[in-house]
Order: sequence, then C-alpha cells, then structure tokens
Amino acid sequence: MSNLTETLWASLPVPAFLLDPGDMISEINPAAEQFLNASARSMRGAPVFDKLYIDAPLDEAFLRVRRDHGALFINNVDVGSGQRPPVQCNIQIAPMIGMPGFVLVIMEPRQIADRLGRSHQVKTSARSAIGMAEMLAHEIKNPLAGITGAAQLLSMGLSGEDQELTDLIVAESRRIVALLDQVEQFGNLRPPLRRSINVHDLLDRARKSALVGFAGHMKMVEEYDPSLPPTFVDADQMLQVLLNLFRNATEAAGPEGGTIRIHTFYDLSLRLRRKDGMDGALPLQVEIIDDGPGLPPDLAQDIFEPFVSGRENGTGLGLALVSKIISDHDGWISVDSVPGRTVFRISLPVAPKVPEEDV
Repeated sequence: MSNLTETLWASLPVPAFLLDPGDMISEINPAAEQFLNASARSMRGAPVFDKLYIDAPLDEAFLRVRRDHGALFINNVDVGSGQRPPVQCNIQIAPMIGMPGFVLVIMEPRQIADRLGRSHQVKTSARSAIGMAEMLAHEIKNPLAGITGAAQLLSMGLSGEDQELTDLIVAESRRIVALLDQVEQFGNLRPPLRRSINVHDLLDRARKSALVGFAGHMKMVEEYDPSLPPTFVDADQMLQVLLNLFRNATEAAGPEGGTIRIHTFYDLSLRLRRKDGMDGALPLQVEIIDDGPGLPPDLAQDIFEPFVSGRENGTGLGLALVSKIISDHDGWISVDSVPGRTVFRISLPVAPKVPEEDV
C-alpha cells in the first residue's frame, strides 16, 4: 500500500476486510482487529468464514460482486466472532480495482451508525435552539424583572385568592429567569482546560458532594476498575457532568430514595472521529446506573437535545449541557433505559503520554 492508502485504511472507523479470490483474509484494518480481538498478522491467510459468523449467504454475494464488478449492500445482518456475541451490522462488499478476484468488505455496526446519526442531529438542533435563546435571553429577563416587581407590589395590598395569583406570577417569572440563566450558561461555556487526571478522583469528589447535598437519601455503590489509566479532561467541567447525572438519578428515584451504581471499566471497542479528523479511541468507560422508573420511551433517543425533559417542570437543558461538555472533550455519552435500570455511559480518551524530557 502507498502511504496515503495506508493512512486511509487505518483511519476507517469501522471494521474492513480485504479478501483474496479464495475468500481468505488478505488484510484487516485496526477497527477490524478490535472487532475480532485479534491481530492482523494472525488473521492473514485464514478463511473469512472461520473468523466471522455472518447470518447471511455471503458466498453468493461475493460471487455476484466478482461476476458483475459492482458493489453490493446488505443491511441488518448479525455478525459475530469467537470472541464476542453477534452485532447487527450493515455490510458493504465491493470489487478491488486492479486486483481481480479481490473484494473489500466493510461492516458498519448499526448501533454506532444510529448513535452517530442522532449525535449530528442533536448538535445541529442544540446550536439552533441555544443560539436563538441566547439572543432573546437578555431582552426577556429585563421585562420579567419588571413583572416580578409589579406582582410583588400588588400582593402587598391583596389577600386570599388574589394574593395566590400574584404569588404564582412571581414564582413562574423566577422559574423563567432560572431557565434563561441556564441558557446563558450553555452558550458561555468556555473551552475545556484539559489535563491528565484520575477519573476515580473526580468520581469520588462528585459522589461526596452529592451525598452531603441533594443525594443524602440515596445509596451509592462503587464498582471501580483500579487499573484504569488517567484520562484527559477539564476537572471542573467533568465534575459538573457527574453532578448533573447524579442529580438526575436522585430525582428519578424520588423522595423514597434508591441506589446509584458507579461502574468504571476499560473497553477498546468504541472509536470516534475527532474534530481534527483523526480517529480516536475512547477506552475509559464510566457508567452511572440508577434503579429508578426509567426514561419515557418516546424521549430516550432525544434526551440530550435542548428543552427535552422527562420531568414535569424540567428545563431540558441539563443533559444538553452534559452532552456538549462531553463532546468538547472528544468523548461520547449514551443512555440505555428500561424500567428499574437506567445507564448513562460516558466514554473518554486516555491522557497522552508525556515525553520523558517533559517529566
């Protein structure tokens, strides 16, 4: 391969396989190595169907691609290996130009494709909604202050039901001001000042702060992987993320309380294209798990969009802010929710190694 071809091959964020005319594996890219949990060297020369278990008649598909010299797409196919359970994928098969009989097989896991699609929609929606709200926030807050003051003056000469109405005006005006404050905070978030830090130190700070405050009636269980390397984040902003997730779990549990499990582990299966165009691994996993009632099914996919909330008086900006902070750190956040178990999973990069001369 030329240098450019090698760079493109290594940069593919999804598993890719080059097969020879006998359906033997000629080459696999780094994403395929992670998918198979095996090195490219150990895979070369092996029959592809000995290493991949694909619930589709691919031998017929390979024959058609080689015969017609045209690409073929197969959607929603279960693909597994000896090292992992099946994953639903979209598969693309294409002939290699200038290499008779060779075919290129690219697998796109559906879960990642769906999440990436939703991520783009979330970011576009967030920029539009927050940008408009920022422009209006200042103008709205000024007349609200006047309305609140007038209602307070009126209440001084009223009693009974009339005073209840003025109190309602004051309370709702203050709620709107608090919402606008969150909008301004979202828009004014500074770029992260990232440094190497132990993620468990951050989790302990957030846990202790929550337990002495809003989560005093909750039980928190730590399930830490002590071998995790440092991550590369802005400690203050990440603390804000964790406290927000703890608060959500606490509010979901209600006054009777519940259990929040904090689970950390290492997983190399997720890679994300960074803003600089490079492919970055996100192996550090932090899961915040609660035993509350779960998210409403119609909101689960949009929960990170601004102004989407599952609570009656929620502003819908807390998780949008969380998503923005994680995105600014080149990380990833997802949610999986069923009644009795909601998991918010944060995937973060490992801190870069410091050159010896800088130590």
